[in-house]
Amino acid sequence: MRHSARHMSGVRGGAGPRPGAPMPGAPARRRGPLWQALGILAEILITFAIVCTLYIVWQMWWTGVEAERTQVETRQQVSWSDPTASGDTKIAKAQEGDAPVQPTSANYGDLISQLYIPRFGQDWQRNVVEGTDAAQLARHGLGHYTNTQMPGQVGNFAIAGHRNGYGEPLGDVDKLQEGDPIIVRTQDYWYVYTFTKYRIVNPEDVYVIAPDPDNTGAQPTKRMITLTTCEPKYSTPIHRWIVWGELKYWAKVSDGIPQELSTTDASGKVKFASTSSTTMSLPARLGSLKPVVIGALLAWAVLFIAAAVAWRWPVLAAIREGRRNRPDASIYGGLLRLQPGVLPVRLILFLLLAVAASAALFEWTFPWAATTIPYLQQMSNFAVS
Repeated sequence: MRHSARHMSGVRGGAGPRPGAPMPGAPARRRGPLWQALGILAEILITFAIVCTLYIVWQMWWTGVEAERTQVETRQQVSWSDPTASGDTKIAKAQEGDAPVQPTSANYGDLISQLYIPRFGQDWQRNVVEGTDAAQLARHGLGHYTNTQMPGQVGNFAIAGHRNGYGEPLGDVDKLQEGDPIIVRTQDYWYVYTFTKYRIVNPEDVYVIAPDPDNTGAQPTKRMITLTTCEPKYSTPIHRWIVWGELKYWAKVSDGIPQELSTTDASGKVKFASTSSTTMSLPARLGSLKPVVIGALLAWAVLFIAAAVAWRWPVLAAIREGRRNRPDASIYGGLLRLQPGVLPVRLILFLLLAVAASAALFEWTFPWAATTIPYLQQMSNFAVS
């Protein structure tokens, strides 16, 4: 019986930890101050890397979302007719004689035309506004050099656009092939240009947008279009990629759409290839990210209060009562432990804070940095319109 008693006592006594032994599931001891400091430094570096990655996402993607929204809103504000509104789309007849010039003049920021380049995709369409400063190109797609000719005019209708970021309006310029159509639509007319050649030049080679780039001192005789963008695409733009085209024909918007922008369905009915004229993608419909920031913080506050009432702070209580060893110093670990509730709830609360912080970076911090910090100014060429 004595042996049995000792055996039973040993079983029951073994259920608890020996004095001084580490708690189950907890580290045996804390790391030294130096290692903890190095751990915090590593977390700071990881945070910096995450912020840099988010900045690239903002630069390469979100600026394009904002540009898309601005362009669609601009098209919705003008009273240009829709050649497909009747539901019976027709191919516009190529007109003979000198092309009309439209518009004959424009103010800064006015919508000059819409540009279609089928080589860039069926739904590729961008606005062309008057002016080529950073604010116009960042928000409105493409800008018309104010000292060059208008669509249809003898001379050179010259346009500038970004090659990366802000929707990458000319991101695929290197994919153009000789003979590809470059189509300009103004309020009343279509101008169908044909890509003829390209050249990579230095930024100071302004002859490329002259009325006759091949002979800057001669009187122009051709109706040309020029597209200018940065080269190389993803690093410091030390050169410019130049695309030239010549007018093939013009047509009336009231007559329909150009052959180059048409498709046919199974029944042979003509359809407009581009469907992006007045529609926005889901991200573009968000507009400002302020509702995302506010919504995430409100959801966090409601869940925080509910978790605090239901579970309180079990991790902090276990540490305070000695049932769990005090953890090493940590930015992310400390922030996670400060959230109430069980682990899944704390993770959700942490995620809501991360969403609110990321949206705030996109909405306020990154635009401020891109317009204030000299290095980022040069890299992003961002401007608030």
